[in-house]
Amino acid sequence: MSQTKILTENRSIQAVIKNVRSRGQTIGLVPTMGSLHAGHLSLVEESNKRCEITVVTIFVNPLQFNEENDLRNYPRDLAADVSILDQLSVDYVFAPSPEELYPPGYSLSVDVGPLSKILEGRFRPGHFSGVATVLLKLFHLIPADTAFFGFKDYQQLKVVQQVVKDTNLPIKIVGCPTVREEDGLAKSSRNQLLSPTERQRAKCIYESLQEAQKMVDDGEYDAKRIMQSMRRHIHQATGKVDYVALVNPDTLTPENDLTKNTLALIAVRLGDVRLIDNRLIKVGNG
Repeated sequence: MSQTKILTENRSIQAVIKNVRSRGQTIGLVPTMGSLHAGHLSLVEESNKRCEITVVTIFVNPLQFNEENDLRNYPRDLAADVSILDQLSVDYVFAPSPEELYPPGYSLSVDVGPLSKILEGRFRPGHFSGVATVLLKLFHLIPADTAFFGFKDYQQLKVVQQVVKDTNLPIKIVGCPTVREEDGLAKSSRNQLLSPTERQRAKCIYESLQEAQKMVDDGEYDAKRIMQSMRRHIHQATGKVDYVALVNPDTLTPENDLTKNTLALIAVRLGDVRLIDNRLIKVGNG
């Protein structure tokens, strides 16, 4: 098992990628903000299966945080993350400082249009601009063949796909299934910020998504009534709902009557911790 190599400078990762390309090897990229969990590792494993070289980026991107406390409290443990990745035989970790990616005088900002203004974008203004900006930089520093993202951050996945399409980058974007705890809570770096009581209450998020599917299975197709039931379940667990939405999976536009498979999206605050999740609600035999 080879040891994972840690790189922190733009020129260093560019030199590595140039060398890999000269050998004709395929490259998989897994962008993360660290504090790795099983969800991230599933992306790494998929990259290892599909590509000859895997690069994991670890960078807590300040541009995508709306709240200073959220940025300051975001969990960080590079040594632990690298130790985990070493066990999975990851070839390279790129862990730059903010100053390395955003040097003095840096001014580029990427606007991904209407997709960034709804749902998460509405509650986190500028968030997707920050996501798109850092990913565009990473895609140029590390021009991989394939990049891997989780379905949990579904709107982010759609934004990434839009960025790649609009900039004609020759990189394939692969979405991977959400990894969950035994009680259904989606794996997230923010889960460790929950108190024991909040962690117990957090299972209401997945339960509300299950409730939506059950209602459809029982013949309820009115989106308004389904969303009301989901909200009620969250409120009973004393969670604060930022949004509950039933949308077209391709366009993220709202659905009023569920005549075909629909994506349920949810964002909930438990204390100071904000969690998101989603589930495809299947209609009929869809």
